[in-house]
Amino acid sequence: MKSLSDIGMKDKKILIGITGGISSYKICNLVRLFVKAGADVKVVMTPSAVKFVSPLTLSVLSKNDVVINTFPDIHDYSKAEKSALSTWHVNYGLWADVFVIAPATANSIAKIEAGICDNFLLCTVFAARCPVVLVPSMDEDMFNHRITQRNIESLKKNDFIVINPVYGELASGLIGMGKMPEPETVFSFVKNHFFTARDFLGKKILVTAGPTREPVDAVRFISNYSSGKMGFEIAEAAFKRGADVTLITGPVTLKESEGIKRYDVKTADEMFIEVKKHFRKQDVIVMASAVSDFKPLDKSDKKIKKDKKENFKVEFVKNPDILKFLGDNKKKFKLVGFALETDDELINARKKFKIKNLDLIVLNNPLDEGAGFEIDTNVVTFLDMKGYEKLPLMSKSEVADRILSKINEIN
Repeated sequence: MKSLSDIGMKDKKILIGITGGISSYKICNLVRLFVKAGADVKVVMTPSAVKFVSPLTLSVLSKNDVVINTFPDIHDYSKAEKSALSTWHVNYGLWADVFVIAPATANSIAKIEAGICDNFLLCTVFAARCPVVLVPSMDEDMFNHRITQRNIESLKKNDFIVINPVYGELASGLIGMGKMPEPETVFSFVKNHFFTARDFLGKKILVTAGPTREPVDAVRFISNYSSGKMGFEIAEAAFKRGADVTLITGPVTLKESEGIKRYDVKTADEMFIEVKKHFRKQDVIVMASAVSDFKPLDKSDKKIKKDKKENFKVEFVKNPDILKFLGDNKKKFKLVGFALETDDELINARKKFKIKNLDLIVLNNPLDEGAGFEIDTNVVTFLDMKGYEKLPLMSKSEVADRILSKINEIN
Protein backbone atom coordinates (compact mmCIF):
# COMPACT_ATOMS: atom_id res chain seq x y z
CA MET A 1 0.00 0.00 0.00
CA LYS A 2 1.15 3.53 -0.72
CA SER A 3 1.74 5.79 2.22
CA LEU A 4 -0.80 8.50 2.98
CA SER A 5 1.63 11.14 1.79
CA ASP A 6 1.88 9.59 -1.68
CA ILE A 7 -1.65 9.19 -3.01
CA GLY A 8 -2.12 12.19 -5.28
CA MET A 9 -4.12 14.38 -2.87
CA LYS A 10 -1.59 17.13 -2.34
CA ASP A 11 -3.26 20.56 -2.44
CA LYS A 12 -6.70 19.08 -3.15
CA LYS A 13 -9.49 21.08 -1.53
CA ILE A 14 -11.67 18.99 0.80
CA LEU A 15 -14.70 20.58 2.47
CA ILE A 16 -16.07 18.54 5.37
CA GLY A 17 -19.58 19.16 6.66
CA ILE A 18 -20.56 17.83 10.08
CA THR A 19 -24.19 17.49 11.13
CA GLY A 20 -25.52 16.73 14.61
CA GLY A 21 -24.93 13.02 15.10
CA ILE A 22 -23.03 11.14 17.80
CA SER A 23 -20.46 9.89 15.29
CA SER A 24 -19.33 13.50 14.77
CA TYR A 25 -16.46 12.75 17.14
CA LYS A 26 -14.93 10.47 14.47
CA ILE A 27 -14.49 13.37 12.07
CA CYS A 28 -11.43 14.63 13.94
CA ASN A 29 -9.58 11.59 12.64
CA LEU A 30 -11.02 12.04 9.14
CA VAL A 31 -9.71 15.62 9.05
CA ARG A 32 -6.32 14.37 10.23
CA LEU A 33 -6.17 11.77 7.44
CA PHE A 34 -6.89 14.31 4.71
CA VAL A 35 -4.41 16.83 6.12
CA LYS A 36 -1.71 14.16 6.41
CA ALA A 37 -2.34 13.25 2.76
CA GLY A 38 -1.51 16.83 1.78
CA ALA A 39 -5.04 18.11 1.22
CA ASP A 40 -6.28 21.57 2.18
CA VAL A 41 -9.22 20.99 4.53
CA LYS A 42 -12.00 23.30 5.67
CA VAL A 43 -14.80 22.33 8.04
CA VAL A 44 -18.38 23.58 8.29
CA MET A 45 -20.77 22.48 11.03
CA THR A 46 -24.44 22.71 11.87
CA PRO A 47 -25.24 24.33 15.23
CA SER A 48 -26.29 20.90 16.55
CA ALA A 49 -22.94 19.36 15.64
CA VAL A 50 -21.00 21.55 18.08
CA LYS A 51 -22.70 19.68 20.93
CA PHE A 52 -20.84 16.53 19.89
CA VAL A 53 -17.38 17.75 18.84
CA SER A 54 -15.37 20.91 19.53
CA PRO A 55 -14.98 23.42 16.68
CA LEU A 56 -11.67 24.46 18.22
CA THR A 57 -10.30 20.92 17.90
CA LEU A 58 -11.36 20.75 14.26
CA SER A 59 -9.89 24.18 13.59
CA VAL A 60 -6.52 23.14 15.01
CA LEU A 61 -6.51 19.88 13.04
CA SER A 62 -7.60 21.47 9.75
CA LYS A 63 -5.48 24.60 10.19
CA ASN A 64 -8.52 26.65 9.10
CA ASP A 65 -11.36 28.42 10.88
CA VAL A 66 -14.48 26.33 11.34
CA VAL A 67 -17.69 27.93 10.07
CA ILE A 68 -20.96 27.34 11.91
CA ASN A 69 -23.23 30.37 11.58
CA THR A 70 -24.72 31.76 8.41
CA PHE A 71 -24.55 35.28 9.79
CA PRO A 72 -21.29 35.77 11.74
CA ASP A 73 -20.48 38.76 13.89
CA ILE A 74 -18.86 41.02 11.29
CA HIS A 75 -18.52 44.28 13.25
CA ASP A 76 -14.73 44.01 13.37
CA TYR A 77 -14.28 43.32 9.66
CA SER A 78 -13.46 45.83 6.93
CA LYS A 79 -16.02 46.75 4.26
CA ALA A 80 -14.39 44.42 1.73
CA GLU A 81 -14.28 41.59 4.24
CA LYS A 82 -17.93 42.14 5.16
CA SER A 83 -18.87 41.89 1.49
CA ALA A 84 -17.00 38.60 1.13
CA LEU A 85 -18.50 37.15 4.30
CA SER A 86 -22.04 37.92 3.18
CA THR A 87 -21.71 35.31 0.42
CA TRP A 88 -19.16 33.00 1.97
CA HIS A 89 -21.36 29.92 1.54
CA VAL A 90 -20.98 30.55 -2.20
CA ASN A 91 -17.24 30.99 -1.81
CA TYR A 92 -16.94 27.71 0.09
CA GLY A 93 -19.07 25.94 -2.49
CA LEU A 94 -16.85 27.18 -5.30
CA TRP A 95 -13.63 26.51 -3.38
CA ALA A 96 -14.04 22.78 -2.75
CA ASP A 97 -12.98 19.93 -5.01
CA VAL A 98 -15.14 17.53 -2.96
CA PHE A 99 -17.71 18.22 -0.23
CA VAL A 100 -18.02 15.36 2.29
CA ILE A 101 -20.91 15.49 4.76
CA ALA A 102 -20.17 13.09 7.61
CA PRO A 103 -22.10 12.19 9.55
CA ALA A 104 -25.21 12.99 7.53
CA THR A 105 -28.21 12.72 9.84
CA ALA A 106 -31.73 11.78 8.75
CA ASN A 107 -32.76 15.37 9.44
CA SER A 108 -30.09 16.91 7.21
CA ILE A 109 -30.66 14.35 4.46
CA ALA A 110 -34.37 15.18 4.49
CA LYS A 111 -33.67 18.91 4.34
CA ILE A 112 -31.28 18.53 1.41
CA GLU A 113 -33.80 16.41 -0.48
CA ALA A 114 -36.49 19.04 0.17
CA GLY A 115 -34.19 21.93 -0.81
CA ILE A 116 -34.19 23.53 2.65
CA CYS A 117 -31.27 25.86 3.47
CA ASP A 118 -31.74 26.89 7.11
CA ASN A 119 -28.09 26.74 8.18
CA PHE A 120 -24.70 27.52 6.68
CA LEU A 121 -23.87 23.91 5.82
CA LEU A 122 -27.09 23.41 3.87
CA CYS A 123 -26.66 26.72 2.04
CA THR A 124 -23.20 25.57 0.99
CA VAL A 125 -24.59 22.27 -0.34
CA PHE A 126 -26.71 24.12 -2.85
CA ALA A 127 -23.91 26.54 -3.75
CA ALA A 128 -21.42 23.73 -4.38
CA ARG A 129 -20.28 22.97 -7.90
CA CYS A 130 -18.21 19.99 -6.77
CA PRO A 131 -19.34 16.42 -6.02
CA VAL A 132 -21.18 16.10 -2.70
CA VAL A 133 -20.64 12.89 -0.71
CA LEU A 134 -23.14 11.93 1.99
CA VAL A 135 -22.22 9.53 4.80
CA PRO A 136 -25.52 8.65 6.52
CA SER A 137 -25.31 7.76 10.21
CA MET A 138 -28.28 7.10 12.49
CA ASP A 139 -30.12 4.39 14.36
CA GLU A 140 -31.19 1.36 12.34
CA ASP A 141 -34.92 2.08 12.39
CA MET A 142 -34.29 5.66 11.28
CA PHE A 143 -32.04 4.51 8.44
CA ASN A 144 -34.44 1.78 7.28
CA HIS A 145 -37.50 4.02 7.50
CA ARG A 146 -39.14 4.23 4.10
CA ILE A 147 -38.98 8.05 4.09
CA THR A 148 -35.23 8.08 4.81
CA GLN A 149 -34.65 5.45 2.12
CA ARG A 150 -36.81 7.43 -0.30
CA ASN A 151 -34.79 10.58 0.41
CA ILE A 152 -31.46 8.79 -0.07
CA GLU A 153 -32.58 7.23 -3.35
CA SER A 154 -33.85 10.60 -4.56
CA LEU A 155 -30.52 12.26 -3.76
CA LYS A 156 -28.61 9.49 -5.57
CA LYS A 157 -30.70 10.16 -8.67
CA ASN A 158 -29.68 13.83 -8.38
CA ASP A 159 -25.96 12.98 -8.46
CA PHE A 160 -25.27 12.94 -4.73
CA ILE A 161 -22.82 10.18 -3.83
CA VAL A 162 -23.69 8.05 -0.80
CA ILE A 163 -21.32 5.96 1.33
CA ASN A 164 -23.62 3.46 3.00
CA PRO A 165 -23.51 2.95 6.77
CA VAL A 166 -22.30 -0.37 8.17
CA TYR A 167 -23.66 -2.98 10.53
CA GLY A 168 -22.50 -2.63 14.14
CA GLU A 169 -23.17 -1.32 17.62
CA LEU A 170 -25.22 1.87 17.59
CA ALA A 171 -25.44 4.73 20.11
CA SER A 172 -28.80 3.40 21.26
CA GLY A 173 -27.12 0.19 22.37
CA LEU A 174 -28.80 -1.77 19.60
CA ILE A 175 -26.89 -3.77 17.00
CA GLY A 176 -27.83 -3.07 13.41
CA MET A 177 -27.32 -1.08 10.22
CA GLY A 178 -26.71 2.65 10.60
CA LYS A 179 -23.22 2.93 12.06
CA MET A 180 -20.96 5.40 10.27
CA PRO A 181 -18.03 3.73 8.50
CA GLU A 182 -14.66 4.31 10.10
CA PRO A 183 -12.80 7.47 8.99
CA GLU A 184 -10.24 5.33 7.15
CA THR A 185 -13.03 3.89 5.00
CA VAL A 186 -14.46 7.31 4.17
CA PHE A 187 -10.99 8.64 3.42
CA SER A 188 -10.20 5.68 1.15
CA PHE A 189 -13.50 6.06 -0.70
CA VAL A 190 -12.87 9.74 -1.43
CA LYS A 191 -9.28 9.06 -2.41
CA ASN A 192 -10.16 6.14 -4.67
CA HIS A 193 -13.27 7.74 -6.17
CA PHE A 194 -11.84 11.17 -6.96
CA PHE A 195 -8.05 11.24 -6.65
CA THR A 196 -6.75 7.81 -7.65
CA ALA A 197 -3.52 7.75 -9.58
CA ARG A 198 -3.89 6.29 -13.07
CA ASP A 199 -1.44 3.50 -12.35
CA PHE A 200 -3.07 1.09 -14.83
CA LEU A 201 -2.80 3.48 -17.78
CA GLY A 202 -2.00 1.47 -20.89
CA LYS A 203 -2.80 -1.87 -19.24
CA LYS A 204 -5.41 -4.25 -20.64
CA ILE A 205 -7.62 -5.89 -18.02
CA LEU A 206 -10.26 -8.55 -18.56
CA VAL A 207 -12.90 -8.95 -15.83
CA THR A 208 -15.65 -11.54 -15.66
CA ALA A 209 -18.72 -10.88 -13.52
CA GLY A 210 -22.12 -12.15 -12.54
CA PRO A 211 -23.70 -15.61 -12.65
CA THR A 212 -24.22 -18.04 -15.49
CA ARG A 213 -27.53 -19.68 -16.31
CA GLU A 214 -27.72 -23.32 -17.40
CA PRO A 215 -31.06 -24.07 -19.08
CA VAL A 216 -33.12 -27.12 -18.07
CA ASP A 217 -35.91 -26.46 -20.57
CA ALA A 218 -37.38 -23.53 -22.46
CA VAL A 219 -38.43 -21.69 -19.27
CA ARG A 220 -36.21 -22.99 -16.44
CA PHE A 221 -32.53 -22.71 -15.64
CA ILE A 222 -29.95 -23.50 -12.92
CA SER A 223 -28.06 -20.47 -11.57
CA ASN A 224 -26.82 -18.83 -8.35
CA TYR A 225 -27.28 -15.65 -6.30
CA SER A 226 -24.42 -13.63 -7.82
CA SER A 227 -25.45 -10.05 -8.56
CA GLY A 228 -22.25 -9.17 -10.43
CA LYS A 229 -21.52 -6.23 -8.09
CA MET A 230 -18.01 -7.32 -7.17
CA GLY A 231 -16.93 -7.87 -10.76
CA PHE A 232 -18.46 -4.60 -11.93
CA GLU A 233 -16.71 -2.71 -9.12
CA ILE A 234 -13.39 -4.21 -10.19
CA ALA A 235 -14.04 -3.20 -13.80
CA GLU A 236 -15.00 0.33 -12.74
CA ALA A 237 -11.97 0.70 -10.46
CA ALA A 238 -9.61 -0.50 -13.20
CA PHE A 239 -11.21 1.88 -15.70
CA LYS A 240 -10.82 4.83 -13.33
CA ARG A 241 -7.18 3.91 -12.86
CA GLY A 242 -6.58 4.12 -16.59
CA ALA A 243 -6.96 0.53 -17.76
CA ASP A 244 -8.40 -0.63 -21.07
CA VAL A 245 -11.17 -2.79 -19.59
CA THR A 246 -13.01 -5.71 -21.17
CA LEU A 247 -15.99 -6.88 -19.09
CA ILE A 248 -17.62 -10.27 -19.76
CA THR A 249 -20.76 -10.62 -17.69
CA GLY A 250 -23.54 -13.06 -17.06
CA PRO A 251 -27.16 -11.88 -16.71
CA VAL A 252 -27.21 -8.85 -14.36
CA THR A 253 -29.07 -5.56 -14.03
CA LEU A 254 -25.94 -3.43 -13.58
CA LYS A 255 -24.58 -0.74 -15.88
CA GLU A 256 -20.96 -0.01 -16.69
CA SER A 257 -19.19 3.29 -17.41
CA GLU A 258 -19.02 4.40 -21.00
CA GLY A 259 -15.64 3.29 -22.32
CA ILE A 260 -15.69 -0.20 -20.78
CA LYS A 261 -16.08 -2.87 -23.47
CA ARG A 262 -18.92 -5.13 -22.32
CA TYR A 263 -19.88 -8.57 -23.61
CA ASP A 264 -23.04 -10.26 -22.30
CA VAL A 265 -23.31 -14.04 -22.01
CA LYS A 266 -25.69 -16.47 -20.35
CA THR A 267 -24.14 -19.91 -20.04
CA ALA A 268 -20.71 -21.08 -18.90
CA ASP A 269 -20.01 -22.28 -22.44
CA GLU A 270 -20.79 -18.82 -23.82
CA MET A 271 -18.52 -17.21 -21.23
CA PHE A 272 -15.74 -19.65 -22.11
CA ILE A 273 -16.04 -18.79 -25.80
CA GLU A 274 -15.90 -15.06 -25.08
CA VAL A 275 -12.94 -15.40 -22.69
CA LYS A 276 -10.97 -17.38 -25.30
CA LYS A 277 -11.54 -14.57 -27.80
CA HIS A 278 -9.91 -11.95 -25.58
CA PHE A 279 -7.54 -13.53 -23.05
CA ARG A 280 -4.28 -13.54 -25.02
CA LYS A 281 -4.11 -9.74 -25.32
CA GLN A 282 -4.56 -9.04 -21.59
CA ASP A 283 -2.09 -7.89 -18.94
CA VAL A 284 -4.43 -8.89 -16.09
CA ILE A 285 -7.41 -11.23 -15.94
CA VAL A 286 -9.76 -11.17 -12.92
CA MET A 287 -12.28 -14.03 -12.83
CA ALA A 288 -14.91 -12.60 -10.47
CA SER A 289 -17.86 -14.37 -12.08
CA ALA A 290 -19.77 -17.17 -10.35
CA VAL A 291 -19.63 -19.77 -13.11
CA SER A 292 -21.86 -22.81 -12.68
CA ASP A 293 -19.77 -25.92 -12.14
CA PHE A 294 -22.38 -28.18 -13.73
CA LYS A 295 -25.02 -28.04 -16.47
CA PRO A 296 -27.88 -30.39 -17.39
CA LEU A 297 -26.78 -33.16 -19.73
CA ASP A 298 -29.93 -32.78 -21.78
CA LYS A 299 -31.99 -29.62 -22.32
CA SER A 300 -35.55 -29.62 -23.54
CA ASP A 301 -36.44 -27.04 -26.18
CA LYS A 302 -39.96 -26.99 -24.78
CA LYS A 303 -41.35 -26.53 -21.30
CA ILE A 304 -41.29 -29.79 -19.36
CA LYS A 305 -44.84 -30.39 -18.12
CA LYS A 306 -45.35 -31.91 -14.71
CA ASP A 307 -48.41 -33.91 -15.86
CA LYS A 308 -48.62 -36.88 -13.53
CA LYS A 309 -44.92 -36.99 -12.73
CA GLU A 310 -44.14 -37.54 -9.04
CA ASN A 311 -40.39 -37.18 -9.53
CA PHE A 312 -38.23 -35.36 -12.00
CA LYS A 313 -34.55 -36.18 -12.34
CA VAL A 314 -31.90 -34.12 -14.09
CA GLU A 315 -28.48 -35.54 -14.91
CA PHE A 316 -25.63 -33.04 -14.80
CA VAL A 317 -22.23 -32.87 -16.48
CA LYS A 318 -19.28 -30.61 -15.70
CA ASN A 319 -18.96 -27.22 -17.32
CA PRO A 320 -15.60 -26.15 -18.76
CA ASP A 321 -13.19 -24.94 -16.08
CA ILE A 322 -12.44 -21.48 -17.44
CA LEU A 323 -10.06 -20.54 -14.64
CA LYS A 324 -8.06 -23.76 -15.06
CA PHE A 325 -7.84 -23.13 -18.80
CA LEU A 326 -6.45 -19.65 -18.18
CA GLY A 327 -3.95 -20.96 -15.62
CA ASP A 328 -2.75 -23.66 -18.02
CA ASN A 329 -2.34 -21.11 -20.80
CA LYS A 330 -0.96 -18.25 -18.72
CA LYS A 331 2.04 -16.54 -20.25
CA LYS A 332 2.29 -12.78 -19.97
CA PHE A 333 -0.83 -11.95 -17.95
CA LYS A 334 -1.47 -11.99 -14.20
CA LEU A 335 -4.38 -14.20 -13.18
CA VAL A 336 -6.72 -13.52 -10.24
CA GLY A 337 -9.40 -15.95 -9.09
CA PHE A 338 -12.08 -15.96 -6.41
CA ALA A 339 -12.85 -18.67 -3.87
CA LEU A 340 -16.20 -18.85 -2.11
CA GLU A 341 -15.79 -21.21 0.84
CA THR A 342 -17.83 -21.99 3.94
CA ASP A 343 -15.54 -24.66 5.50
CA ASP A 344 -11.75 -24.97 5.73
CA GLU A 345 -11.54 -21.71 3.80
CA LEU A 346 -7.77 -21.22 3.77
CA ILE A 347 -7.00 -24.87 3.01
CA ASN A 348 -9.42 -25.04 0.10
CA ALA A 349 -8.41 -21.64 -1.26
CA ARG A 350 -4.72 -22.58 -1.13
CA LYS A 351 -5.45 -25.78 -3.10
CA LYS A 352 -7.32 -23.78 -5.73
CA PHE A 353 -4.50 -21.25 -5.88
CA LYS A 354 -1.98 -23.98 -6.76
CA ILE A 355 -4.15 -26.13 -9.04
CA LYS A 356 -5.35 -23.18 -11.12
CA ASN A 357 -1.87 -21.58 -11.34
CA LEU A 358 -3.04 -18.24 -9.96
CA ASP A 359 -1.10 -15.13 -8.98
CA LEU A 360 -3.72 -14.07 -6.44
CA ILE A 361 -6.88 -15.58 -5.03
CA VAL A 362 -9.59 -13.58 -3.27
CA LEU A 363 -11.30 -15.67 -0.61
CA ASN A 364 -14.62 -14.90 1.01
CA ASN A 365 -17.18 -16.74 3.11
CA PRO A 366 -20.84 -15.90 2.40
CA LEU A 367 -21.66 -16.74 6.03
CA ASP A 368 -19.54 -13.82 7.31
CA GLU A 369 -21.53 -10.75 8.39
CA GLY A 370 -21.49 -8.23 5.55
CA ALA A 371 -20.12 -10.67 2.94
CA GLY A 372 -21.72 -12.66 0.16
CA PHE A 373 -24.09 -12.03 -2.72
CA GLU A 374 -26.40 -9.11 -3.57
CA ILE A 375 -25.00 -6.63 -1.01
CA ASP A 376 -22.60 -3.68 -1.29
CA THR A 377 -20.01 -4.85 1.26
CA ASN A 378 -17.60 -7.77 1.47
CA VAL A 379 -15.07 -9.40 3.78
CA VAL A 380 -12.18 -10.95 1.87
CA THR A 381 -8.79 -12.55 2.38
CA PHE A 382 -5.96 -12.28 -0.14
CA LEU A 383 -3.77 -15.35 -0.76
CA ASP A 384 -0.63 -15.30 -2.90
CA MET A 385 2.80 -16.88 -2.96
CA LYS A 386 3.89 -14.89 0.10
CA GLY A 387 1.00 -15.83 2.39
CA TYR A 388 -2.40 -14.39 3.19
CA GLU A 389 -3.91 -11.11 4.37
CA LYS A 390 -7.42 -10.83 5.86
CA LEU A 391 -9.13 -7.50 5.26
CA PRO A 392 -11.87 -5.96 7.44
CA LEU A 393 -15.43 -5.35 6.31
CA MET A 394 -15.46 -2.72 3.57
CA SER A 395 -17.47 -1.67 0.57
CA LYS A 396 -17.06 -3.70 -2.61
CA SER A 397 -15.72 -0.60 -4.35
CA GLU A 398 -12.95 -0.38 -1.77
CA VAL A 399 -12.29 -4.13 -2.05
CA ALA A 400 -11.95 -3.64 -5.81
CA ASP A 401 -9.29 -0.96 -5.34
CA ARG A 402 -7.46 -3.09 -2.80
CA ILE A 403 -7.42 -5.98 -5.30
CA LEU A 404 -5.90 -3.73 -7.97
CA SER A 405 -3.30 -2.39 -5.56
CA LYS A 406 -2.44 -5.96 -4.58
CA ILE A 407 -2.03 -6.90 -8.25
CA ASN A 408 0.48 -4.05 -8.60
CA GLU A 409 2.55 -5.59 -5.79
CA ILE A 410 2.84 -8.95 -7.54
CA ASN A 411 6.04 -9.34 -9.55
